[in-house]
Amino acid sequence: MLQIAIVGFGNVGKCAFEAVQAAPDMEARCVVGSPRRLPATGLEHLWAMDINDIQAHGAIDAAILCLPSRSCPDAAEALLGMGIPTVDSFDIHGGIWDVKCRLDPIAKQSGAACVIAAGWDPGSDSITRALMEAMAPRGITFTDFGPGMSMGHSVAAKAVDGVKDALSLTLPAGAGAHRRAVYVQLEPGAAFEAVERAIQTDAYFIHDETVVRQVDDVAALIDMGHGVHIARKGVAGATHNQLLEYTMRVNGPALTGQVLACAARAAVKRPPGCYTLIEIPVIDLLPGEMEDLVRRLV
Repeated sequence: MLQIAIVGFGNVGKCAFEAVQAAPDMEARCVVGSPRRLPATGLEHLWAMDINDIQAHGAIDAAILCLPSRSCPDAAEALLGMGIPTVDSFDIHGGIWDVKCRLDPIAKQSGAACVIAAGWDPGSDSITRALMEAMAPRGITFTDFGPGMSMGHSVAAKAVDGVKDALSLTLPAGAGAHRRAVYVQLEPGAAFEAVERAIQTDAYFIHDETVVRQVDDVAALIDMGHGVHIARKGVAGATHNQLLEYTMRVNGPALTGQVLACAARAAVKRPPGCYTLIEIPVIDLLPGEMEDLVRRLV
């Protein structure tokens, strides 16, 4: 039974905890999070104040980092230094290779593996795009998200000075282009114009048309639903007009938590180093014996 630490206990952390507890080969050994979340959890025997306390809960096979993307590399580095494999859902697409290059030598030196960008996009959708490109090597792939709440973008907007709460919706514009609708609840005295400018120039938003709106209560707007449509039109061998499509509608935190749990299972099977999901055999994400999986799925 794999012993798992959950680091961060927001929406994704709670879903990752549920995915771990539902898995036949895992159990949560430790949960690291804010004390203000403790009374409603009933997890007092698992609770730790910070990652330095994880090892006091016994041997940990892998740590699932349910943290804002910008906090993941530092946390992964600290845990890898303890010899604990890590997985995270780092979702800043343009920064994934840099994070991999940073963590790979640390993981190899520590003797542990880490899996980064292991949410649903990047993550499971990355596997879908890779498979589509293998099936039609020449062509174009379009990934259209939403409409739905983007967790990473919402967290980035919440981090802006003067913002009390925020919700970022991803609105598909077609052909892989997107618009962002960001709803902000301001702290008393905050200037909306300054907040709007900070959000629109943030790395999460700068490449998309972003409209920022001030509201009285962000909580009244929240719906965790999201989705994606991936389409590739291309050429297989010498045959044109191959059209491949994939669509899903999901609860974002729940799917992210589930993929993270699967990635934790894979991490303990990998040699030391830093991986993304497209570098990992899909069978490693699944519980069970290889013979049973091959007989059932192939």
